[in-house]
Amino acid sequence: MTFLSNIGLFFVNMIIYVEHQHIINNQTLLFMNNNHTIEKLRQMRIGAMAELHLQHIKNNNIEGFTLDKYLALLTDHEWENRQNQRIERLLKQAAFREKASVEQVNFEPTRNLDRNMFTRLATLDFIKRKENFIITGASGVGKSYLAQALGHQACFNGLKTFYSNTSRLFTRLKLAKADGTYLKTLNKLQKTNLLILDDFGLQALDNHSREALMDIIDDRYNKASTIVVSQIPVSVWYDIIGEGTIADAILDRIVNSSHRIDLKGASLRKGILKTEN
Repeated sequence: MTFLSNIGLFFVNMIIYVEHQHIINNQTLLFMNNNHTIEKLRQMRIGAMAELHLQHIKNNNIEGFTLDKYLALLTDHEWENRQNQRIERLLKQAAFREKASVEQVNFEPTRNLDRNMFTRLATLDFIKRKENFIITGASGVGKSYLAQALGHQACFNGLKTFYSNTSRLFTRLKLAKADGTYLKTLNKLQKTNLLILDDFGLQALDNHSREALMDIIDDRYNKASTIVVSQIPVSVWYDIIGEGTIADAILDRIVNSSHRIDLKGASLRKGILKTEN
């Protein structure tokens, strides 16, 4: 049963009960048969609405509401609760390594991170346009945090996101091919609005990893956005991928439709260690 159908049933229940309830302040305000109605709401999986209604009954806070305003109050509460649950579910499914926020991004001049450019990226228009994003820089300069901040922003906007260390994802796909779930796993990645591949290129790709990367990128090309995070300059990726023809195909699909940021500056991890000491 859909949420709108549930609301419709709830409204019908309120109208049915009005004949058996009190009229307060000359308003047709419904004071429902508490236990039965709340139980019905719970059975219809409108739990947040049921709990708020129960709270109002216990606190005797129903007076002063017209029927339509009270229904709107309960509906808004249920909608907000479901939105929050959806965001929590998306964050859990994304499997981020750390919490990150676009509001907490460091724009010190030494980082080579343009505030205006990143602010535009944080609107997530690049996801709507199915564009990619490449973040490079030395170890510890905050590449992963930047990518995960955009990932969190995507979840807050209701977009399916998945974060993974690249080599671990390749291992997972290798196992999936062995147990017959390779295509199913690829299909799941394809349906993800934003895929974040972290620590790309730390070692040269073998035949399986190269094939898996080609499958991932080809499936998502012009259909969904990918963020690639790497310590290795893009100019070296051709050699890391190997197999010239495949490398050309992969890089053509990733690089040519990508926004790029090359982070500079000292390692942020060193700053954390100094603060802790």
